Amino acid sequence: MTRRIVRTISQLAAAALFAFLIIFFLDRNFRLLPNAVHEYMPQHHHGLVVTDITITTCSKVNLFSSCKLDPEVWHRIEKNLYLDKSWASSAYVHIQRKKEEELKSDDKVIVDVTISRLDPSTGVKGHADEKWESRPAGLWVLRSSKPTASDSNKAITAVDVLFGDDAVEARDGWELQNTPLLLDSGTDIPVAHLTVRRGSQIDPVKPQPRVNDNGKFKIMQLADLHLSTGVGHCRDPVPDGYEGGACLADPRTLDFVSKLLDEEKPDLVVLSGDQVNGDTAPDAQSAIFKYAQLFIKHKVPYVSIFGNHDDEGSLPRPGQMALIEQLPYSLSVAGPDDIDGVGNYYIEVLAQGSSRHSALTVYLLDSHAYSPDERQWSGYDWIKKNQIDWFRQTSEGLKKKHKEYTHIHMDLAFIHIPLPEYRDADSQHVGVWREGVTAPKFNSGFRDALVEQGIVMVSCGHDHANEYCMLSTNKETKKPELWMCYGGGAGFGGYGGYGGFVRRVRFFDIDMNEARITTYKRLEYGDTSSRIDQQIIVDGGGAIAPRQQR
Repeated sequence: MTRRIVRTISQLAAAALFAFLIIFFLDRNFRLLPNAVHEYMPQHHHGLVVTDITITTCSKVNLFSSCKLDPEVWHRIEKNLYLDKSWASSAYVHIQRKKEEELKSDDKVIVDVTISRLDPSTGVKGHADEKWESRPAGLWVLRSSKPTASDSNKAITAVDVLFGDDAVEARDGWELQNTPLLLDSGTDIPVAHLTVRRGSQIDPVKPQPRVNDNGKFKIMQLADLHLSTGVGHCRDPVPDGYEGGACLADPRTLDFVSKLLDEEKPDLVVLSGDQVNGDTAPDAQSAIFKYAQLFIKHKVPYVSIFGNHDDEGSLPRPGQMALIEQLPYSLSVAGPDDIDGVGNYYIEVLAQGSSRHSALTVYLLDSHAYSPDERQWSGYDWIKKNQIDWFRQTSEGLKKKHKEYTHIHMDLAFIHIPLPEYRDADSQHVGVWREGVTAPKFNSGFRDALVEQGIVMVSCGHDHANEYCMLSTNKETKKPELWMCYGGGAGFGGYGGYGGFVRRVRFFDIDMNEARITTYKRLEYGDTSSRIDQQIIVDGGGAIAPRQQR
């Protein structure tokens, strides 16, 4: 009896699977199912499909000229294709889009786009029957009225614009049009590239950082990349030229970062602020994608916080973080809404193997930008009390869980603007102190909170030419309590100078077997292979003085 029941169930399951495959095939090719049923099929796009694209150009000097279309029909991408740099003209991309179930029999779905001065079907074998439609700025769209067009993997479901000859796409499922839109923008305005997504949105890859099987974990800190929209301009480069030509800031910066990613093979990248050079980045998204694409290519997870320049251009911090959160390999999050700043959060680095225990906790806090009280505390902003309270509460809440780790658990922190204690000239430091420390004049007590919660190391950026690690000790016992490091400026779009400062990147080589942290820097020019100022800053889970190294 049991055998007969099992056989019957198997036959019914096989028949159901066969029927599903037949229905799936017929619906995919002939769209036979009603919309109410089709919505639950795997090929259905649970969102919008693009039915048309156009570009409007308008005059800033003609009051009767407009770049607006009927908002009930068209959605405008709010990026001026001239980046507000043209005194005479503006231009915008507009798209029509519909939900798949709302498509009518006479609607067409865009399945391809290209940029060309000529009809793409002209003289191309096999393309004579394709009806490419011309749009302004050299844009051509290929639309299909087939019932199954909206289900096709070719169906375009989203459109965006990126800028610059060096523009790259960092999102999964998106394709950048290599040829820019044909606009009369001149040489001073970065060219505009259309980028499109086909099919449904893909969930980004979010790897869990984990200590390697040998007990090691390496962090690469990238401070002050200062990337632009377009290739940017080098400031105080050493040397002036690059590879036999002129110095172009972003390509040179990204070449340096890419080389170190290949050679050092870090397990985590920490972007400690001023990734975007606000004044020269009218489209922050284009600048962000340039660094993100490098980490995605190398399959390295990364976290980021903001500096004082990131949001001086087109996109405020919340908008930038919303974008960064959705990128592959990005572990960045906006953090709690009820405390000051954007990007107050932590990540856990798990122990080796399949362990679910945390071996390292990395805290990241927003140090803001400029003082909110310039009259009393001129200069730069400080980490606020509610941020410090959040940090204390979070750290206390994790301590019990961290004790489950069989080795010594360690906690690190990263900020952008240095703490006031970085100015202590009497403290020991390793590395060069070239410029004045532009820490906030108001001391909110974050250094003491770090020590109280057992943080062994904090590192910042901001002052590009400073590249030291300073030991902060207990005032009474002189016992080492906290190492405070600078990353050293990595980007050529930010200032250098100070007697020929060479761009550099700081690494933290962590050995969980010994609860030891070794730090060093790598240079972009000169002695590019050596580990500069290599030193052990933490041993046995605690900060140690330079002369105590064993």
